[in-house]
Amino acid sequence: MPFIDLHCDTIARLLAARRAGLPGSLRRGTAGGHVSLEKLRASGALLQTFALFVNLEGKPLPTTPATGPADLYARSMDCRGADPLEEVLTLADLYWQEVQANADLVQPVLSFADLEGARRTGKLGALLAVEEGGVCRGQLPLLRTLYRLGVRVLTLTWNYPNQLAFPNGQAGGLTDTGRAFLAEMEDLGMLPDVSHLGDEGFWDLCRLAQRPFLATHSGCRALWPHRRNLTDEMLRALGDRGCLVGVNFYAGFLGPHETSRLADLTAHLRHMIRTAGLEAVALGSDFDGIDCPLEVGDAGHLDRLVQAMEAAGFTPREIEAVCWKNAWDFFQRTL
Repeated sequence: MPFIDLHCDTIARLLAARRAGLPGSLRRGTAGGHVSLEKLRASGALLQTFALFVNLEGKPLPTTPATGPADLYARSMDCRGADPLEEVLTLADLYWQEVQANADLVQPVLSFADLEGARRTGKLGALLAVEEGGVCRGQLPLLRTLYRLGVRVLTLTWNYPNQLAFPNGQAGGLTDTGRAFLAEMEDLGMLPDVSHLGDEGFWDLCRLAQRPFLATHSGCRALWPHRRNLTDEMLRALGDRGCLVGVNFYAGFLGPHETSRLADLTAHLRHMIRTAGLEAVALGSDFDGIDCPLEVGDAGHLDRLVQAMEAAGFTPREIEAVCWKNAWDFFQRTL
């Protein structure tokens, strides 16, 4: 079964490994990491979206070597107190170095034609995203510069307010600057991502957007009342507008268990299909950005999700749609 994943934080984890003096590459991954080109190839992945994650409130990290996978994860969630723009450019440089060094396995995707080309040649398509709109400092020239660097998806906020909007759990919607960014993104062909965006901002974007958009790594609030999850009304709005939502694999968004269980994942997928419609549902693992045990394992064992969906009564058409075809069709329309 082919796969398309809408979100992972592997580049930030790889940069953290480099800074800690640990081995790591996009081809083989990092210690304890979820994603590598070899793992994606083993699963038959068609496209992986690589997010350049920046923590606006990052703090300086120790210069001592990382003590293990958990410490490496913690460091990847920080940015050493660097300027956010400098950090995202450093991440983008690492991404492009690794893509170019592994051109035998991966092809950058700037348009749907690139994705078709990657599939024809048997390579993994790599789509570039930025997770934190604040890296642009509210300046449209910086947004356009990111687009020229290959960024095609922008998560408007992470967990802090920025010049564009307010995050989950905080009052406030899109700012005037956020509205200007939305208009410019639609002109460029860059896709807004509402995962992490607060409820008011979500509805502002629904009112203003002229084109479909994404919730790359989210869950269902009706099943687990976490502020990062989407309400049924939001899911229906995404479906009505031709948008796409990727289910997040993080245990804390799926239910009360410390382990990310396949039964919980399939329950969220089922609810998304019933609420938003089959064509709106995809995968957004958040691999390498989550630190819980995973029954699915990592990007090399996505067949376990297919088996769980089959056991839960999903039809072959539903499994194909969720695992890759919905995202393929969405990018054909929007990228």
